[in-house]
Amino acid sequence: MRTYALIILVTWMSTTVLCQSLSDDKRCKCICPKVSIVTNNTEIVDGERIRYVANVPPNKCNCMDVVITKIANQLNGKEGEFCPRCQCKYENRNTTIIKVVVIIVIWIISVLVIYMAFLIILDPLLNKRMKGSYQEHTNEDEDSSPGPMSHDMTVRGNVLNRVGHQQDKWKRQVREQRRNIYDRHAMLN
Repeated sequence: MRTYALIILVTWMSTTVLCQSLSDDKRCKCICPKVSIVTNNTEIVDGERIRYVANVPPNKCNCMDVVITKIANQLNGKEGEFCPRCQCKYENRNTTIIKVVVIIVIWIISVLVIYMAFLIILDPLLNKRMKGSYQEHTNEDEDSSPGPMSHDMTVRGNVLNRVGHQQDKWKRQVREQRRNIYDRHAMLN
């Protein structure tokens, strides 16, 4: 059991370290045109822009420190013409808030799945208990007896019996509505 927990802990920590190295909270993003605009190559330029991302401090978030270090050999000394066409932006995001929101959403979904499983397990138990309580109604005016399922609430103590009581109450209301609509042609308010 202890080794199982240790394996899970090591896996979780390695995943966390790997994820943190893949997506940083702070980054510099520069969007620049293709290099062929400045070098006048015969390549067809369709207005596409290229995104360069680097993890640098905010004071070094510019074209020279982010873009030129990656493509200096392609520009052939035309950095002065290329850099004004780039837009660099320093981005800062809080992944802690994102993680907390994801954990809350997963927790809510888990609670709903557990509740659904509880109801799925509860349904056959209620149907088994209520099988004998349904009768064919031939004349609803004569059927004014409360039926075999109307017990005193002091006898009912658990959840299944309370749900059964609510079903009995609902059945009485439906019977009353049928009587009013089909026999008296009046609707309940």
